Amino acid sequence: MPLLPRRPVAALYVPARGLLEARVPWGRDRALDHVVERERHLVPFLLTKDALLTAAPPPHAVPLHALPSSIPFPFRPLRFLRLYGSAFALSDHPVAVSPTHRLSALHLDEAQAADATRADAADRLLRLLMLAPARALPLHLLARLRLDLGLPADFPRSLLPHYPDYFALSADGRLLELVCYRKDLAVSDVQSYAQRTGGYKVGDPIAFHLSFPRGFELHKNVRKWLDDWQKLPYISPYEDGTHLGPRSDITEKRTVAVLHEALSLTIGKKMEKEVLVKLGEALRLPPGFRKVLAKHPGIFYLSHKLRTQTVVLREAYRRHMLVVKHPMMGIRYQYLHLMHMGKEEAGKAKGKERKTVRGEQMMGGEYGADEENGEEEYDDEEDEEDEGDDIEAGAASEDEDSDDGDNNDEDTENTAEG
Repeated sequence: MPLLPRRPVAALYVPARGLLEARVPWGRDRALDHVVERERHLVPFLLTKDALLTAAPPPHAVPLHALPSSIPFPFRPLRFLRLYGSAFALSDHPVAVSPTHRLSALHLDEAQAADATRADAADRLLRLLMLAPARALPLHLLARLRLDLGLPADFPRSLLPHYPDYFALSADGRLLELVCYRKDLAVSDVQSYAQRTGGYKVGDPIAFHLSFPRGFELHKNVRKWLDDWQKLPYISPYEDGTHLGPRSDITEKRTVAVLHEALSLTIGKKMEKEVLVKLGEALRLPPGFRKVLAKHPGIFYLSHKLRTQTVVLREAYRRHMLVVKHPMMGIRYQYLHLMHMGKEEAGKAKGKERKTVRGEQMMGGEYGADEENGEEEYDDEEDEEDEGDDIEAGAASEDEDSDDGDNNDEDTENTAEG
């Protein structure tokens, strides 16, 4: 099917000033903070797992120094692997790591789930490309989005060749390009819901679903603006919006629609803000689009947990549970359970070792402090990280509340993310 040009929407006259100039406070949502916090260390865990189990020949012990340097271990790799002993088995002389039977079995379940949902993954990736004005996105950006999209580690080889009518790599191999524009898929998550629940027609106003944490209040002037803004026509993220004024309410609503759709295409309905900003730039969103995330707290929640900022799509969750759980998220939760088992086992082993140490000390014995101190160092880092999260959350909320311009927005991000 040939590529279809984006259909321009009718020109609309709207006031130029909008919520971008308003000050909206940040309010903590502990349930959504938990959504982010429960995935502590999940990314390095999955990347290590992939390094062990996706390469040929079949899994075997890999020297510690041979693990990819791109894995963002939160502390020394050896301590990290010991912490999750339920998944990673270590051997000495030289130090090497291999997957446990439980990890290998879960990886096989993941591969089967990925095969069963391959068509869904291809459709979501296709829709992401359809959001891009250039109908192409950098392959390195998609690789960074891989876990968010629920794609296999080797998706350029295991997924793309199955859909030659959808995707093609550029001549230099740096871009993934759209081959076929499927008009039937050019329906956003917001539009799809409106069609299921009412008589929606293209161009009709659609109000975004809003929810706020307990005790959160908007100033009455902001609430009035928001009520009027919700009544504006909904411009689909799959339609051309280049003719719209750069700083208008209707442009802001379309920007929200694009960011909402991008998050809807992920399996966890969330994304690190840094990655979402990179994606927004690739989608050519208007300058200042980053402010939209903080200025619409009823749609997006900005969590400051885990020493970063994560954007969570509010309507996708009821407290800390996904409303609709993708099959790949079911596998993801099983990995989290396996990680938790490893930490419990490590904690029990540490408790036994402490009892042994106390007994030896009472008898005047000596013990090797390296291993014990290593585990204690991890516990200290956990405590420091939790305390740092609370400090960063307070500082970031104050910065975003006082944000008045594009330059200040840059300062806010540097402060909160740095």
